[in-house]
Order: sequence, then C-alpha cells, then structure tokens
Amino acid sequence: MDFTFTEEQQAAAEAARAVFAAVKPDSVPSPALARGAVADGFDRPLWHKLATSDLLSLVVPPAHGGAGLDAIALCLVLRESAKVLARVPLLEHSAVATTLARHGDQDTADEILPAAGRGDLVMTAAACGRTGHGPAELAVGCRREKGDWLLDGVVTAVPWAYDADRVAVPAHTGAGRTVLALLPPSREGVTLAEQFSTSGERLAELRLDSVRVADRELITAEGAWEGLRDLLTVGTCALALGLGEGALGMTGAYTTRREQFGFPLATFQAVAMQAADRYIDLRAMEVTLWQAAWRIASGAPGPLPAAGDVAVAKIWASEGVRRVVQTAQHLHGGFGADVEYPLHRYHAWAKQLELQLGPAAAHEEALGDLLAAHPLA
Repeated sequence: MDFTFTEEQQAAAEAARAVFAAVKPDSVPSPALARGAVADGFDRPLWHKLATSDLLSLVVPPAHGGAGLDAIALCLVLRESAKVLARVPLLEHSAVATTLARHGDQDTADEILPAAGRGDLVMTAAACGRTGHGPAELAVGCRREKGDWLLDGVVTAVPWAYDADRVAVPAHTGAGRTVLALLPPSREGVTLAEQFSTSGERLAELRLDSVRVADRELITAEGAWEGLRDLLTVGTCALALGLGEGALGMTGAYTTRREQFGFPLATFQAVAMQAADRYIDLRAMEVTLWQAAWRIASGAPGPLPAAGDVAVAKIWASEGVRRVVQTAQHLHGGFGADVEYPLHRYHAWAKQLELQLGPAAAHEEALGDLLAAHPLA
C-alpha cells in the first residue's frame, strides 16, 4: 500500500498553510464574553484569499474552472484551517459543490459551480434535521404540485445560513426517496430563526412552508444525500484533527517555556505522559480519517461499506478531540481558562465539533449493525 499523498494533494495543503498562516484565532470576540454570535458573518477577507488561491475551486471539476480534486485534498485543507480556527464555510461549500458536480442538473452546475469556485456564491447544507439528532432527510417533506416541488418542514442548526446564497436541504418524497433541494434562503416560504453554536457562531433554524422548487434545483440521483452527508462527516473529522493538533502544539510550546522548580514543565514525566497519550489520540484520528476519506474518494470496495470507515473515524474524532483539549487545558493550568489566551476558543470549538459528530456510543452501535449485516470472512 502507498499512503503518500499525491503532488496535487500536497500542493493544496501547502497553499492552505500559506493562506492560514496569517489567521489569528482570537480575531473576533471571545465566545465566553459575546452575547449571541461572535460576529455577524464569516471572515470575508479570508474567503477572498481562499478564492484567489484556488482553494474554493479545489473540488470543482476542471470543466467549471476548478482543480477537480477529491475528498482527501479537501480534508488536508480543512485540517490546516482548523489549526487556526478559520471562520469560513469551506467544508459545507465544498461538500455541496462536490455533490452538485457529481449528481446535479447540468444546467444548474454550469450556473453555480463557476461562481462557487470564485467565491462569488456561497453554499451551505442543512444536515442536522429537526432536533439535531434525528435523520435530516426525514425533517422535510417534498411533494409534487403543478410541475414544481413543494417543501415543508423544519431543519435546525444550519451553519452560515445567513451568509449563504444556496442551502442544500435533504427532503423525503412520498415514494420513500431522499432528494436534495438547492434553495436560496431568500425564497418565498423560507423563514430563518437565529441560533448560536457553542463556539459562538450564528446558526439558523430553517422553517419551510410550501417552498416551491423547480426540477433543476433538485438533485434526485440515488446516493446524492448519503454522499453529501458522508463528506460533511469526514470533513468534520478533519476539522477535529486540525483543531487537536493546534491545541496540542500550543500545549507543547507552553510546557517547554513554563518552568517549575527550575525545570521546564515538559521535562516532568507526568506532563510528558499525558501529552504522549494525546499524541496517540491524534495519530489514531488521522489514520481513521484518511481511511474514510480514501473510501469516499475512490469508491473502493471493502469488507464493509464506506459507512463503516466513516463510523470508525467519527468514534475517534468525537472522543479524541475532547480528550486533547481537556489535557491541553489541564497542562496550561489557569492560562487555559484565560479569555485573553486563545486556548479556551479551541475548547469551545472542540465541544461544538463533538456535538456535531455525536456520541461515540451511537457510532459504535451503527458499526455493530454494519458488522452484523456484513459478516467478515
């Protein structure tokens, strides 16, 4: 097996490091102090830099002006973004672009993807369902009427909805199929209600009341929603990995320069052992992430469906990122809770990612169901 990234994937990661090098994690008010959202929208100057560096068109097909790279390249970029807590809808935007390119209407792709690659059009996805716990595809119903489709339902915790030009909303039809609607949030019948994440970002509840959708705005291909959901999940695992690496890097720097009894904290065995345990967590998060991303990108067969690899990545990411930031807080002492020091922001972001990924026990149960349905030889 060859685990080396391709030249194109490495180039994407290098470009991302160059763009994110100037990003300061504390560029907005602390979520511990802000009433409501830390900012009205995402980091537009950074978004422009990503566009000019061709990172917004990373997964856009060459026919629409992009690089046509895969989920692995996207995860490499997301990993770098999370190290500095970059406030941009890169994951959601790229995941919807990938889904539209693979499964969407050709005319709609011709209209949307070039603008999305330039950053002129922003996309996000409603993947949390009505409560944040139930299947998102069951939160909205889709019915046919007078040549169009009508959508009714409620979805919650939609990231960047107030800034997006299109929201990908999964919906179920009377025939039991799941479709994806690419909705402008300004469409008649769409109502947005403000919500706030644990990390202080502005989310939205979308209430859909007989929202009319044309055929060309609907992605009906089988597997489109499942592919989008898996890509969003794997991308979230990449964010968790990058965030954990950023937090552990800060901890290493702090314990190296902080002294007790005339010696750096990093030389104490108790400190070194805790840091080593968290390093092992990060390596496990990394290997399971790349396994899941590779299955999604390549479509390669395996003893289990790709959902099994995604479940394993979620198990490690949801628990691993929590352990990493907790250890980072512990080894920083009082500095970990100081709102003038950026580590507490990593803790808030980690908790939000953990909530998005869901509890490890639920993923272990899903993995068990897959193993029961696909016995290993």
